[in-house]
Amino acid sequence: MKPVTLITGASAGIGAELARVFAKHGHELVLVARREDRLIALADEIAAAGRPRPLVLVFDLIEQGAVNELAAALDAAGAKPDILVNNAGGLIKTAPVAGLADEDWDYAVKWNLYSAFWASRKALGYMLPQKSGRIINISSVEGKHGKPAIPAYVTCKHALIGLTKAIAKETGTSGVTCNAICPGLVWTDVLVATGPDSAREMGLTFEQMVDQFAQETALKRISTVEEVAAVAVLLASDVAGGITGSAYNVDGGTAAY
Repeated sequence: MKPVTLITGASAGIGAELARVFAKHGHELVLVARREDRLIALADEIAAAGRPRPLVLVFDLIEQGAVNELAAALDAAGAKPDILVNNAGGLIKTAPVAGLADEDWDYAVKWNLYSAFWASRKALGYMLPQKSGRIINISSVEGKHGKPAIPAYVTCKHALIGLTKAIAKETGTSGVTCNAICPGLVWTDVLVATGPDSAREMGLTFEQMVDQFAQETALKRISTVEEVAAVAVLLASDVAGGITGSAYNVDGGTAAY
């Protein structure tokens, strides 16, 4: 039987590539994001490649009620997730701690941390009774070191690794594993679309910003989305049953641990 993989934040960037790669490996997909048009286009693309058409569910997971509604939609569709990839999240605004507004902090925490906690709690309701499952949290290299002007993002990505380790300890004898992936800067459509604005906030051109990130790596280049997806597929596989509570860097050698 094909595993059912639920991917949040699946409409673009790393999430969309995760969907494509999991589909190639024979997974049945549930794609969740806020942009219905992008989700439908991605589902059409996957189906056109001869893969099972993904189930598309449109929810904004920064609200707990939406996660409850997502679970109800899964039950109605008879889709019980064997694998959950918590990819929803991102960086919208940059500001130092002294200048960060409460509403921006709250939004970042809900988007990057609460959504993963709420989704994981719901997913465990499916996984624990069947004594199997995989939870994969997409953290960040910023979850392993600090960076100025993005305090909420850094905090959430550190906390997501802590949540990963807590779930792993709690589910260790249940057949459920939980791991995190920590990408550095990754070439995605989202980076191309939003990178120039982020660079301007840093006082840089887009090319200068990308080069700055690249110079922080051992490889002197930023990562590809395919490299991130490859690690996710490994962690979701049966052969990774002995791996849990770990946070894997896909950052070209940026993080010190």
